[in-house]
Amino acid sequence: MPKSQAALKQSYAPVVKKAVPAVVNVYVSRRVSQRVSPFMNDPFFQRFFRDFGMPRERVQNSLGSGVIVGDEGIVVTNNHVIEGSGEAEITVALSDGREFPAEIILKDDRTDLAVLRLDAKGEKFRSVAFADSDSLQVGDIVLAIGDPFGVGQTVTSGIVSALARTQVGISDYQFFIQTDAAINPGNSGGALIDMDGHLVGINTAIFSKSGGSHGIGFAIPSNMVRLVVKAALEGGTVRRPWLGASLQPVTSQLADTLGLKSPRGALVNEINAAGPGAKAGLQVGDVVLSVDGMAVKDPQALQYRLVTKGIGGTATLGVMRDGRAQDVTLKLVPAAEVPPRNEKLLEGRTPLTGAKVANLSPAVAEELDLANEGPGVVVMDVTRGTVAARVACGRAIS
Repeated sequence: MPKSQAALKQSYAPVVKKAVPAVVNVYVSRRVSQRVSPFMNDPFFQRFFRDFGMPRERVQNSLGSGVIVGDEGIVVTNNHVIEGSGEAEITVALSDGREFPAEIILKDDRTDLAVLRLDAKGEKFRSVAFADSDSLQVGDIVLAIGDPFGVGQTVTSGIVSALARTQVGISDYQFFIQTDAAINPGNSGGALIDMDGHLVGINTAIFSKSGGSHGIGFAIPSNMVRLVVKAALEGGTVRRPWLGASLQPVTSQLADTLGLKSPRGALVNEINAAGPGAKAGLQVGDVVLSVDGMAVKDPQALQYRLVTKGIGGTATLGVMRDGRAQDVTLKLVPAAEVPPRNEKLLEGRTPLTGAKVANLSPAVAEELDLANEGPGVVVMDVTRGTVAARVACGRAIS
């Protein structure tokens, strides 16, 4: 209980005042055409003339949130906020009411993050600094800032409910901060702030049966966000370390067989002899339990730990092999494009006419998020209206 009048009046206001100017609204305006007919409001005519009517263009708006992470106008948001923007206009509105057009400098659907640059002609902006999301603990107080339902900038408070949530099914790299701070539609891309006013995560999704907040929200950790922003500023491509191994979760039955006290870690069930994992000494049957001392509970957690290390240098993997713990030093290198992809559009009278194919290599497999690293051929694209269009793009042919 508070021990004084001053303690009773403690407030989050100083933290909010520090962070709010860096949280923005992101508007995406698309021009879409629709057919309009004076008869279309009548159910009888809708049954017979639904394809008739004069085409009319209208503007379709979508709304999300974003965070300024660079004083030159670098904004990070969720990829799903701007997904399908194409030729759409993107406008960023600041907390003080000013609006600026923005351009996309990176979209990464695998992390569900996007980075924008404001067209501000040299103006400087208030930004928020990154915190180390690995230092978060369950029970820490956090604030969620965004624009839920388009009502205007809103701040909610809560705690870190859980860390390293990997079974959420939102993106390829699942390693989310869970919070009970109220997050609603429109908060996507907004800031999750710690009590120092620093960014610990980007609010991304909620678990809800009604569409509203049920106290289970998820945020992408700031260490992943920092990596994607750095990639955007250095060339616009997120480069991910290559392990060169196929992994599976450790079940309770496997834990007993492998001599583990609990089901945790990532089990190596297949390894590429030319990959960095094999060169480091990893073997089929090894269980990876940590990366540089950070615990790994499943394959998704291992992927996250490697990705946030970035390219260059090494990582120490804590491995259990034949009941004995040992360390393996892994070089952090990008996936190899061997053989060269050699993209080719198939022509002539074949069932695959209209398909653009490429040699399947570890680099291509990583790019398309395929478990199979080759050898083989993968369908990269198809021409509409061809026989090959019936085959899903990204399908590997061994």
